[in-house]
Amino acid sequence: MLEVIKTALPGVLEIIPKRFGDDRGYFVETFNADRLKHVGLDVTFCQDNHSYSRDIGVLRGLHYQMAPFAQDKLVRVTRGRVFDVAVDLRQGSQAYSKWVGVELSAEKGNQLFIPQGFAHAFLTLEHDCEFQYKVSAYYSPEHDRSIRFDDPQINIVWPDLPTEVKLSDKDAAAPYLAQADNNFFYARNGQGDQ
Repeated sequence: MLEVIKTALPGVLEIIPKRFGDDRGYFVETFNADRLKHVGLDVTFCQDNHSYSRDIGVLRGLHYQMAPFAQDKLVRVTRGRVFDVAVDLRQGSQAYSKWVGVELSAEKGNQLFIPQGFAHAFLTLEHDCEFQYKVSAYYSPEHDRSIRFDDPQINIVWPDLPTEVKLSDKDAAAPYLAQADNNFFYARNGQGDQ
């Protein structure tokens, strides 16, 4: 029922739910806690979020919440197409400051699981994108942080667009990774990264 693809960053997974279609359209189970447990994701989500971006080139991120309000995220696109990015912020990790990008689209129906300790961002590749995601901790303004999308230490290779990137004031003023608040640390549990 679920195809799970490991990405280059430990713990960040692309998930593709199976669609059942006919000449009327399709049905898909977009979330099932038991099926996720079966593939090793035992996460309790407490809040769903939905964002709409009118234009191509809207960039939201890099966002994260610090512990104790760190969030696991399960993200998907329900309209349009985006380039979705996760960045490892766990100090001491061999993958620290490394990133992975996956194109998510309503057409493909793929999702990305981003664990605690990672920053997240997405860039819209089409007009009228709708982006929905589940989080494992409630929004906490006091713990909300961001990092510059163009930080040279991270060096994300964003897709070329026919327009300039559109940022919120908050994201435009975000610090670089070296100056950002970060209380995530790599831990080994005998099975690799946590």
